[in-house]
Amino acid sequence: MTSTAAYERSAPDAPPRSGVVFNRALERGLLLLLTASSFVASIEPSPYEFVFAAVLASFVATRGLRFHPAILPLALCLILFSIGGFVSLAPFLDENESVMFTGISAYLSVTALFFAMLLRIDAQGRLDALRRGYVIAAVAASIAGIVGFFHIGGFGEILTRYDRAAGTFKDPNVLGTFVILPLVYLVHSMLVDRLRIRSVIAVAIIVFGGVFLSFSRGAWGHAFGSLALMTVLTYIASRDGRIRRRIIVLTVIGLISIAAALTAVLSVNTVGRTFEDRASFEQSYDLGEQGRFGNQLAAIPMLMERPNGFGPLRFRFFFVEDAHNVYINAFASYGWLGGFSYLVLIILTASIGWRLVSTNFGLRGDAIVIWSSLFVEILQGLQIDTDHWRHFWLMLGLIWGMLPMLRAPSRSLTPVRRPL
Repeated sequence: MTSTAAYERSAPDAPPRSGVVFNRALERGLLLLLTASSFVASIEPSPYEFVFAAVLASFVATRGLRFHPAILPLALCLILFSIGGFVSLAPFLDENESVMFTGISAYLSVTALFFAMLLRIDAQGRLDALRRGYVIAAVAASIAGIVGFFHIGGFGEILTRYDRAAGTFKDPNVLGTFVILPLVYLVHSMLVDRLRIRSVIAVAIIVFGGVFLSFSRGAWGHAFGSLALMTVLTYIASRDGRIRRRIIVLTVIGLISIAAALTAVLSVNTVGRTFEDRASFEQSYDLGEQGRFGNQLAAIPMLMERPNGFGPLRFRFFFVEDAHNVYINAFASYGWLGGFSYLVLIILTASIGWRLVSTNFGLRGDAIVIWSSLFVEILQGLQIDTDHWRHFWLMLGLIWGMLPMLRAPSRSLTPVRRPL
């Protein structure tokens, strides 16, 4: 899933049989289609849901998934998290929105477990397929957002929300965050791989445009934090002096180029006005006792007295708006059982993520990219609800899926270059 000088276990003596080659090609094609279909999220159920159902059925039928004991804690946390949600839902079974919310949460837990079980077979090939499909989705979503923001072809009203690029998503905040993992992959490819750098830069510019024109402060911070963390971790992981020098040079050039590009773009009236409004750290809905952060603080003592929380999507009935904090929402919508299960899951995931990026194993480059984005998104959960973001569970599942590789017997590792 990475274009860096990744590492792959040395090939066995005999080449794989033709049937195995065909099955792997089919599986990779399905995974590429799965992540490529994720760029449409403005309708429910989205194409991603239908494709995931087909992919899941296919992999189960062909025994393409493997459960490793190392991911048992993940499964237990997800099960308890879902149970907590259904217990909290019990008094509100007549409310369709609450039922749908809880059902989607359970479904997303299944997707996380699927991705965690995916990497026991053909790990590098499957990761590459997921990455390629995700890059396609990010480019499509970003182009839609750019077209909408500049009202090209009369699509402004359809592809924007609140004068911000939303593209094929309902919320600009989700568009901006959705395309960050592919952006980090693209930049990582520039830093460590000289192959096709011009085409990679062109694609990265499009995706960066999607992040910027979403005018999501959370997405901006997420992108900056993820790229910075990935760059530092990649520098530390590299033992090649030439690559380290390349990282330093390209980082400096990149920062200068971004500053120059932003200066030019902000001279456009519509962009400049929206940026001036959104760049402020003090938005009216954040401040005061009844602002976002005031509501979050007020909810904590109330939730300490309610083992089942407020109920799914019931936070807004107490404080007008949603929690905009995934950790508080975990207790509000899933009760104590779901809330503590979610906290344990995040703590365990953080422990695994840092172990992966600190260990020299076959998928370390992928681990650095995925963990850099996921870690910052975990922090972003303090100011937005991330529990229904499909890409969050994708990254979380993949991080857990790499864990068994740290416990596998060491074998000879041969560096190979893979095209983006």
